[in-house]
Amino acid sequence: MDFLHRNGVLIIQHLQKDYQAYYNFLSFMSSVGDPRNIFSIYFPLWFQLNQTVGTKMIWVAVIGDWFNLIFKWVLFGHRPYWWVQETQIYPNHSSPCLEQFPTTCETGPGSPSGHAMGSSCVWYVMVTAALSNTVSRVDKLSTILHRLTWSFLWSLFWLIQISVCISRVFIATHFPHQVILGVIGGVLVAEAFEHTPGIQTASLSAYLKISLFLFLFTLGFYLLLGLLDIDLLWSVPIAKKWCANPDWIHIDTTPFAGLMRNLGVFFGLGFAINSEMFLRSCRGKNGCKLSFRLFCAVASLTILQLYHLIKIPTQAECLFYVLSFCKSASIPLTVVALIPYCIHMLMKPSDKKIN
Repeated sequence: MDFLHRNGVLIIQHLQKDYQAYYNFLSFMSSVGDPRNIFSIYFPLWFQLNQTVGTKMIWVAVIGDWFNLIFKWVLFGHRPYWWVQETQIYPNHSSPCLEQFPTTCETGPGSPSGHAMGSSCVWYVMVTAALSNTVSRVDKLSTILHRLTWSFLWSLFWLIQISVCISRVFIATHFPHQVILGVIGGVLVAEAFEHTPGIQTASLSAYLKISLFLFLFTLGFYLLLGLLDIDLLWSVPIAKKWCANPDWIHIDTTPFAGLMRNLGVFFGLGFAINSEMFLRSCRGKNGCKLSFRLFCAVASLTILQLYHLIKIPTQAECLFYVLSFCKSASIPLTVVALIPYCIHMLMKPSDKKIN
């Protein structure tokens, strides 16, 4: 691994030296791959346009991020910004100098990259959904146009994934091999769900059972290795030790914070999609109207941006996890049930007048 790490550091130094002028763009691309944006931007937009794609997106994102956590705990991957300080392979303590940024100091293990894995699995779902919609209209489109669409969408997919990967390497939070593993893992998870149609008809009971399984498996895995004197949170103190600015250390980058966020979203989706409000609005007469869907999409995107203003107290770690779960669960409840139902009720008087 020292070979991969050492050459990875050389690549990071090259990027930071020669591409410093592109920092704003690379920082933006890093946020594009942020798993949190899946729930606040991609999901509310796609769910209102296509409920099948939106539901699959949550399943892929949650299960993919869960696998990412397990792999991180198994692989014990270092992050560049602390590895150069901890390693003994450089003579006379001449550690390379890597610049750090506000988004560098993530506290979990580094392999595989969660940003790269989340970005690749979600964009894979979006691209395949768009292409399947094109295939269904193949009789109306020429073969040449279909091939151009296919080439454009997959080129866009790889352009975004490469940009996200470069951004994560540039800020010294991942080595190149870690982002490559992330992209491969994300594509494999997304492809697996292309052949899992049962998720569209999953009951609330199924959502609860899967959420409970993911939580208990993770907790059991953590406790079991703890009994073997293996600390799966080993990376947190190292991250705090070598981060250039203590203010850049955020509790929401810890492994259990990501787990609780994902389980909250998953539980919220299961509750919302099986609720009476969802059945009356999205599955009712209004659900087929383009105007209704557009209103829901705009309202969802607007309201979810206000969620960023809600700051969860970080003094008590357990309380933070509980509140993070609740806040995350409220996202699909808002997007899937509450907003569509409110718009449905607002549109009912106008329907009566027309009739």
